[in-house]
Amino acid sequence: MAKQKKKRNKVYTGADSAAKQATVTRISAVHRSKVGQWWFDNKRIAKPVLIGVGIVVLLILIIVQIINIAS
Repeated sequence: MAKQKKKRNKVYTGADSAAKQATVTRISAVHRSKVGQWWFDNKRIAKPVLIGVGIVVLLILIIVQIINIAS
């Protein structure tokens, strides 16, 4: 068997290479209350939890009202 040619593993950095986009970090300096800061930090987790709790409470209220109407 013939000797295999070594594969190129070096990243091409010439003029025709795909230019990397710069990473943009956005920082906002805002004065918030303690509750406002907590909401800003935990919004991704808190929103779905609050929506779920709201739906459960709404279903409980509907069931209670149906039971009251039936009685």
